[in-house]
Amino acid sequence: MSEASNKRTATRGFILVMLLIFITAMGIFLTMAMPMVATEVQRDQEAELIFRGEAIASAIRLYKAKTGGYPLTLDDLAKLRPRIIRKVYLDPMTHEGPHEGDWDLITAVQPGASGDKTGLPIVGVRSHCPKDSFTTYHEKTLISDWTFSAADNLLGIPGANAAAAAGLLPGGTAAKPVQTGPEPSALGPPAGGAIQAAPPSSAAPPAPPQMAAPQTDQPQAPPPHAPPPQAPPPQAPPPQTP
Repeated sequence: MSEASNKRTATRGFILVMLLIFITAMGIFLTMAMPMVATEVQRDQEAELIFRGEAIASAIRLYKAKTGGYPLTLDDLAKLRPRIIRKVYLDPMTHEGPHEGDWDLITAVQPGASGDKTGLPIVGVRSHCPKDSFTTYHEKTLISDWTFSAADNLLGIPGANAAAAAGLLPGGTAAKPVQTGPEPSALGPPAGGAIQAAPPSSAAPPAPPQMAAPQTDQPQAPPPHAPPPQAPPPQAPPPQTP
């Protein structure tokens, strides 16, 4: 009885040791695999963010073309008929916190000091996520810098194209026309006196020089002699008187 009991105890101890080795190996494997899994999950979220952001920007562009103005809320995109977007997508990068699923709205004009964007025309969206991205989007690697806008980026202000088209800059100030260069009247004379360009010459270009005929050593034939002058015809005798 004691020998059989010892065998059962040894078997149980061996199984327990093997179980501990298996659990330790699995823990090491999961520790090594977790960063790779997190990386792949974030890559998928970034791809989904680009898809949703570009879909919303395209819908805003169609909304502007159909109604002549930008939407005041993202829900206005889903209300337009015929449909221009399947649904109003949420931000896939923000799953928790105060901005869970909410977009950072890009408006045609800058909001006031309170930061409230209610009632302002929306030209695009971007994420609230402050993480660095594994994907480079428009040469930007910070997710919160990815802008999905239906308007061009003028004057370094996202969505300023709509404000410029309306003659307003963010804040309600009047936009000044952008000059590509100084006016001719504003140009002063250069140092050392004004330099005037010479008018183009109206004279005809000189004729190309003519090539002289090659000279040969062979004797040239003398010119033909002129015929001798002919004598004048004889004059008739004067008539005789009787």
